[in-house]
Amino acid sequence: MRKLFIAFLIAVLLAIPTLRAEGDALDLTPAATPAPVELPPVSDAPLLETPPIHPDCAAVLLMEADSGQIIFQMNPDTPRPVASVTKVMTILLTLEQIDRGALSLEDTVTVSPTAAGMGGSQVLLDVGERQDVATLVKSMIVGSANDAAVALAEAMYGSEALCVDAMNRRAEALGMKDTHFENCTGLPAEGQHTTARDVAIMSRQLFAHALYYTFSTVWMEDIDHGDGRITQLVNTNKLLRLLDGCDGGKTGSTGEAGYCVSATAQRGGMRLIAVVLGASSGKERFAIAQQMLEYGFANYRKYPVAVRGTRIRGRLPVIGGTEEGVALMLDGDLTLLLLKGDEQRLQLSPDLPESLPAPVEAGQRVGSVAVTVDGRPVARIPVVACESVEAKGVGRGLRRVLRNWPLRL
Repeated sequence: MRKLFIAFLIAVLLAIPTLRAEGDALDLTPAATPAPVELPPVSDAPLLETPPIHPDCAAVLLMEADSGQIIFQMNPDTPRPVASVTKVMTILLTLEQIDRGALSLEDTVTVSPTAAGMGGSQVLLDVGERQDVATLVKSMIVGSANDAAVALAEAMYGSEALCVDAMNRRAEALGMKDTHFENCTGLPAEGQHTTARDVAIMSRQLFAHALYYTFSTVWMEDIDHGDGRITQLVNTNKLLRLLDGCDGGKTGSTGEAGYCVSATAQRGGMRLIAVVLGASSGKERFAIAQQMLEYGFANYRKYPVAVRGTRIRGRLPVIGGTEEGVALMLDGDLTLLLLKGDEQRLQLSPDLPESLPAPVEAGQRVGSVAVTVDGRPVARIPVVACESVEAKGVGRGLRRVLRNWPLRL
């Protein structure tokens, strides 16, 4: 009897069409790697139609990081160069490589002639110098070092060109519609451009990485080249000293880009991102960014509206079920960015049927709750059944067979 069962099992397995055909290569890809940080999409429209300030620069955008809600903007979709703010994407790819385990902060990188020969901002790496990834990341974030950026690009992808390909693919995946990279540093290059909106999108993704703040909050540090030379890094983001709560950002400046910054600050559990492009001076870009962030913190707050799993009062009637009704709950979290005081104008309106026909499955969507602020629709929260309710007159044995059909060995 046992031999017959084994023979039957082998025959079934051989008949399965999804098995690897003879000669096909085995898939040796790792079973799973950490996925990039998933964030809600950036809002299509700002809360304010016109900026409440009058910035003297080419473009600005102020965003709340968690929700992706834009508070105000000016020329958000005008393509332009942004100098070393380009490195936001280089840094993002580096941190994502570290998250996936493809790169470690302890890994050692040997500096190539290409990396050592980069102009502009540098940490003054020598050809053949060996530095760990942590030092190179720190040099790129704190000192905006072009040589460190290229050394990391080569370590991750084999060449800067291949890194740039990855940067453009990641930009496309993030929905950055008006961005094209030609290098990983932000040095002037024909065809390289982005927008205030796209800078905010990639900055938001970067600022979601906790590891980033290990480096971004360093104000000054010496880099030991191992041959007796020391290079002193000083953070290019002066808002660290000027603005309460500022803990990150990326600066950039060239003749064609003007003075740019993407800065972030956090107060009271709310993180804001201010993008300033094309200012006339370094002092001016920081002044504009500071004014933007101070405005955001002074006028807006995050308001928790709903928590997934919250029960809705009462039970929804079920027609023809083994139970007369079913409990309901919210199937989503919702935190809104509101103008301070608008909490009083917030309304939740259930949109539910009068009853449900049996059977009802646990988790089945049955309706929603509409969220409005001063009568303006802002969100909708799904409502689902908390438990299953079976239909009357169906035997448990038959229900079990139907749930498990087709039978599996």
